Amino acid sequence: MRQYSLRTIIFTTLLGASLLGGCSSGTPVMEMTNDQVPVPALGNVEYHTYVLANELFANVRPARQTRYAVTGFVPVDSLTYDETFQHPLQLLGHQLEEGILTEATKRGFTAQEFKLTNDIIVGEKSDRVLSRDIGQLSAMERVDFFITGTLVYQQEGAMVNARIINARTRDVVAAATRFFPAELFWLDEQVTTRNGRLYRTENKG
Repeated sequence: MRQYSLRTIIFTTLLGASLLGGCSSGTPVMEMTNDQVPVPALGNVEYHTYVLANELFANVRPARQTRYAVTGFVPVDSLTYDETFQHPLQLLGHQLEEGILTEATKRGFTAQEFKLTNDIIVGEKSDRVLSRDIGQLSAMERVDFFITGTLVYQQEGAMVNARIINARTRDVVAAATRFFPAELFWLDEQVTTRNGRLYRTENKG
């Protein structure tokens, strides 16, 4: 009886050690939030837009009968796009309009494309259905909410302030803010601004 107990103890001890060794050799599972994921800035404007959209739509739920229109994001001081303004993020406002439109649609919101023409425009080199010519645009259906925002340009990037506005009451029903680094479109060491002018330098590395 005593020998049987000893063998049982030895077997149980070895089995437990084997199980512990197997568990310790496994790869631990780690969960990371959006801001913890190590993502390089260059070429990841969609990532920053995704995080901005997460905050913007956090407390807003899509409804089948509710329609949204996404407009361009403009500089906060002038509220208009200035094509002569030289900055690495000069086109960020246009990209945000397209990116937020994509994010809203993926989340189930019904977005209106107000730049849609009445017909296909056939050109010598391309065909298109989008235009900025008011005379070519089709009538827009009812819009319940506008999604827009402002840009505050800084030396290292731009602060983006997004908001959802009730078209009838003008109430801001949701808002979000995120910093977009300057090197989203070009490498930081290849682009600089001096006295309002844009300079590109060669990478000698």
